[in-house]
Amino acid sequence: MEQSEPNMDIAHLGHVEMLTPKPEESLKFFTDVFGMTEAGRQGDSVYLRAWDDYERATLKLTGAKEAGCGHTAFRCRSPQALERLAKAVEATGRAIGWIDGDLGHGRAFRFHDPDGHVMELYYDTEWYQPPPELKPALKNQAQRFPARGINVRRLDHLNFFAVDIPGAREFYMNTLGMRLTEHIIFDDGSEQAIWLSATNKSYDLAISLDHTGVPGRFHHVTYAVDSREDVLRATDICLEHVVFIET
Repeated sequence: MEQSEPNMDIAHLGHVEMLTPKPEESLKFFTDVFGMTEAGRQGDSVYLRAWDDYERATLKLTGAKEAGCGHTAFRCRSPQALERLAKAVEATGRAIGWIDGDLGHGRAFRFHDPDGHVMELYYDTEWYQPPPELKPALKNQAQRFPARGINVRRLDHLNFFAVDIPGAREFYMNTLGMRLTEHIIFDDGSEQAIWLSATNKSYDLAISLDHTGVPGRFHHVTYAVDSREDVLRATDICLEHVVFIET
């Protein structure tokens, strides 16, 4: 298993766009249950943030006919890093092209990963400026603690499904410079799951084998809380709101 040297051009997971056929119910879930804060609206989309995300928004909630993941974005470390990665992706033939930007961030480069997920790279971003009623007392916090629902603190990681795990691993490692931190390999040598990191976290992206054979599917996005006890409290809050708990 060959790996190119990590290039460290990706700074962190930036935001995720979720598609929903029930936009008002989904918005209520993320604000009342997750405890996220609305940061803007544009077209059919509502932009949301966890209370300590430094960027304006980390979740774009877009009304659509079917549920799914619209796109996932990583922020680059510099304008030069963005240009380097865009050229590297273009060389693979997976480019969609440049867009002017979106609410909260500047121009971005879009492409498909080997399994068909729509991805985005950007650098210019809008730092969150809280209104007076959400201004924190502590300068090292982006926003006042919401004291609402689960109170998710920040965007942490996401999980994709893929039909070609080796292809996904090689693309994210050799083209985007991410590093492999863990994987599952069966006795027959088949790769079942991989965990990839662009930062000092254990992982930013996990990819699991899709046994249905359907490419481009999405499993979950994860927001971090402060402690194990907060996770346990989150399960109670989900039960109170009749939210199905899978695992």
